[in-house]
Amino acid sequence: QILMNTGSQQFGRPSFGAWTTYGLGSESSDLPGFIVFSSGKKGPSGGNSNWGSGFLPTVYSGVQFRSSGDPVLYLSNPPGVDDELQRDSLDTLRELNQMRLDTVGDPEIATRINSFEMAFRMQSSAPELMDISSEPEHILQMYGAEPGKPSFANNCILARRLVEKGVRFVQLFHEAWDQHGALVKDLKGNCHDTDQACAALVKDLKQRGLLEDTLVIWGGEFGRTPMVQGGNDGRDHHPNAFTMWFAGGGIKPGITLGESDDLGFNVVEDKVHVHDMHATMLHLLGFDHKKLTYRFQGRDFRLTDVHGELVPKLMA
Repeated sequence: QILMNTGSQQFGRPSFGAWTTYGLGSESSDLPGFIVFSSGKKGPSGGNSNWGSGFLPTVYSGVQFRSSGDPVLYLSNPPGVDDELQRDSLDTLRELNQMRLDTVGDPEIATRINSFEMAFRMQSSAPELMDISSEPEHILQMYGAEPGKPSFANNCILARRLVEKGVRFVQLFHEAWDQHGALVKDLKGNCHDTDQACAALVKDLKQRGLLEDTLVIWGGEFGRTPMVQGGNDGRDHHPNAFTMWFAGGGIKPGITLGESDDLGFNVVEDKVHVHDMHATMLHLLGFDHKKLTYRFQGRDFRLTDVHGELVPKLMA
C-alpha cells in the first residue's frame, strides 16, 4: 500500500494525492483539496500514511471524511454555541496563533489557522453536500446507494459531488480484499459492494460532461496468486502480475495493455511498474514527473524518485 500510494516503501513520504494538491492547488475555498473515504470492515492497513503529506506542508494532506452525518467529527457547533459565538472564538484563536506564527515563523501554524477557517466554512457547505438523499431516485438506484447507510456506493456518489465542487483529488478505499481464505464467498461480496457503483460513477461523470477532465483509477496494491493457498480456497499476495483499470482524463478508451503468461504468474508483455504508472498519471494531470519536486533535507524529492517512464500506449 505504501509503495502504491507514495512511490516508496519507506514511511514518511508524501502520498500521490498530496503531490497532486501540492502541484495543482485547490479550486474550493470551502473544502480540502484532497479528501479520502473508507468503507468496509476497517480501513487500509497502512493507515493515514496512504494519504499523508509526508514532508510536504500538512495543508496538502488528505482529510478523511465519514460517509454520513458530519464529514469530520465535531464539525457541528456544540449545544449552546451559535455561529456568532463560534466566529468570535475563532477570531480570538486566530489572533493567538498569528502571534505565535509571527514569533517562530513555523508554516505549520499557518496551516492550522487556515484549517480552522476552512472548518468554519464547512459548517455551512458540508451538510448539504453530504446529504445524498437529494439525489434523484434513478441515480441512487444506478449506484445501488442508500442514503444514511455508509457504503462504497454512497462514497462514489459523494466523490462525484466533491468533484463537481472543485475538489482536486478524491480517494476511496474499500476493505477487505485480502482473501487468504474463503475467496469464493468473500470475492463475490466485494464485487457486489463495488462493481455496480464503479460502473455508475464512470457513467455519471460522462453524462455530466466531467469524465474528460476527471481521471478515474481502480486497483489495489498487488494481485493474488493464480494457485490456491492451503486447503481453504484462499490466494496469497502476488505483486508479479495484477490488473488495474483507468477511465477518462486523457486515457485511451477501449484498450487492454499488457499480458501475463498462461498461468497469470508473470507479466510477459508491456510490463508497467508502479513508478511508470505514477509518471503517467502525473503527465495526464499536466505535470512532468521529473520536474514536480520538493526540497527536503538538502535534496529534491519527487513521487517517482529516480525512476518512472511514461506509458504512451495508455494515453489518448
